[in-house]
Amino acid sequence: MDLFAKCAEFTRADETKATGLYPYFRPIQANEGPVVMMEGRPIIMAGSNNYLGLTAHPKVKEAAENAIRKYGTGCSGSRYLTGTIDLHVELEARLAKFLGTEDCLLISTGYQTAQAIIPTLVQRGEYVVSDKDNHACIQMANLMAQGAASYVGDDKQGVVRYKHSDMKHLEVVISRLPMESPKLIVTDGVFSTSGEIVDLPKLVAVAKKYNARVMVDDAHATGVIGKGGRGTASKFGLEKEVDLTMGTFSKTFASLGGFVVGTRSVINYLKHFAPALIFSASPTPASVASALAALNILEKEPERIGRLHYNANKVRQGLKSLGFHVIGDPETGIVPVIIGDTMKTLVFTKDLFDAGVFVNAFIRPGVPPGMEMLRTSYMATHEDEHLDKILEIFSRVGKKLGVIN
Repeated sequence: MDLFAKCAEFTRADETKATGLYPYFRPIQANEGPVVMMEGRPIIMAGSNNYLGLTAHPKVKEAAENAIRKYGTGCSGSRYLTGTIDLHVELEARLAKFLGTEDCLLISTGYQTAQAIIPTLVQRGEYVVSDKDNHACIQMANLMAQGAASYVGDDKQGVVRYKHSDMKHLEVVISRLPMESPKLIVTDGVFSTSGEIVDLPKLVAVAKKYNARVMVDDAHATGVIGKGGRGTASKFGLEKEVDLTMGTFSKTFASLGGFVVGTRSVINYLKHFAPALIFSASPTPASVASALAALNILEKEPERIGRLHYNANKVRQGLKSLGFHVIGDPETGIVPVIIGDTMKTLVFTKDLFDAGVFVNAFIRPGVPPGMEMLRTSYMATHEDEHLDKILEIFSRVGKKLGVIN
């Protein structure tokens, strides 16, 4: 069997393209936030993670331009060697202060951040305890930790998973592990597909009972929930109980990159032992400057968070009143609409796009059977006219396809 045989046998994407229903990799030709240009026409964007609407903010763009003029387009090295500039150090200090922790470390991407943390910290005789619906970056980092154990023939290290958001099952799973063994419980703060918020108080209680540390991925929570957008731990008043918080710049911070905050000793350890940091080129000057400018705006204009909540809840309540099956937490910017059928989800997505609205289609195997969905998400910069148009088009398409009456 040839290594590439599987590639030649993969025809699903081409078959879907032939039907005109392929919804992925659509190029955006211009981006002004709530409205983008696609295929030469304006489209209302209802699928972006640009929660505070800062990617097109003049101060964010100006900061990126100024950084390029001063530092050039890249750092040409890893943070460990020649790739650290003063902007990295400044943003690390600012984020640590903003999130109320001792220290912060910037990583090249949000996806890499989990890989910098989990396999580096969880070693022989230690365990990762992970929600089964955690983001793919965490799942991959878990596999890396598990793979390291297999490589050294260690059957006492491992990754165990618990049922999604099921704190009773978490306790069942963790209680089976040796009490004396170090453990790291890892969870999304806001789950990216469903828009649910973790029950952090119960999770922390289990962690204390079973000698475990806690890490929260706040990619979809920073700038969205908590006091002034400080995330999941802040929302529940558990800042001192969460050991590590990771996040990304690709959402509320309108840029690219990742970060982790925690105690100074842990961050220092990651600086000197995390391969994903040491062997990756550092975040570019423009990316870091953009994130700094976005953080400035978040701190000075916290009312953007209130507008985001208003926008998402206006659509959430509107869709529910129309008869759609909507899930997710009302404090997040994510509003998933369950369709429950792959083909109908793809057709619904195309009809929305043809009418001027972009949403994300989540189908199997990305979601379980029966949970095929349109994952919509909102920005602080959406206006009522955009939201009204989204609801009007959803109503029309939903009735046409028999999703609602």
